[in-house]
Amino acid sequence: MSRILPPPVSLFLWGTLIAVSAIYMGALDWRTSRQGWSRLWQGLAIVLLIYGAAMIVGSAGGNGDPFRPLAFSDSGRAARTTNLPFARIKSSEDLDKVLLQASGEGKIVMLDFYADWCIACKEMEHFTFSRAEVHAALADAILLQADVTANDETDQALMKRFDIIGPPAILFFSNGKELRHLRLYGFMKSGEFVKHVGRLYSQ
Repeated sequence: MSRILPPPVSLFLWGTLIAVSAIYMGALDWRTSRQGWSRLWQGLAIVLLIYGAAMIVGSAGGNGDPFRPLAFSDSGRAARTTNLPFARIKSSEDLDKVLLQASGEGKIVMLDFYADWCIACKEMEHFTFSRAEVHAALADAILLQADVTANDETDQALMKRFDIIGPPAILFFSNGKELRHLRLYGFMKSGEFVKHVGRLYSQ
């Protein structure tokens, strides 16, 4: 079974890489002879150094979110909020129970595959799932989220069922069956996502 680094460790390693790169770019080189593009390059390096340092400090506080590196928490996962009212599932059995219920109620089901170490997943949370128009578009759907951060045997079995290598991936179901042509991978802006969801109800 493959092993995944905890989110705070990943944030620390990325922060270290960014900070070291910034120093190499000349963030700490204060020679007065710098002019023009050289000064601009140094300014960019200073910004990267500050961001890298913030990631390192944030990871020490248990945070694993690169978009909010200084949002301290007891764990990286606790710092995360989705805004959409997702119900968590873990296994295929969990999913099948919800699909059976949704079929009886005539509702669409959306399944979001998420992981703490998935940058695109966090982009979806911050820039798409937080939007009011997205909430409205999904008001009549049953929203499920499979957190595969642990990447354990149960997580792998659920992903294998749908031939998914890893998150982010969003699946839609109607009458207990996946609408494969509407499957999404990667980040999508809110406007495009709302249009995509609209296709669910025009089948």
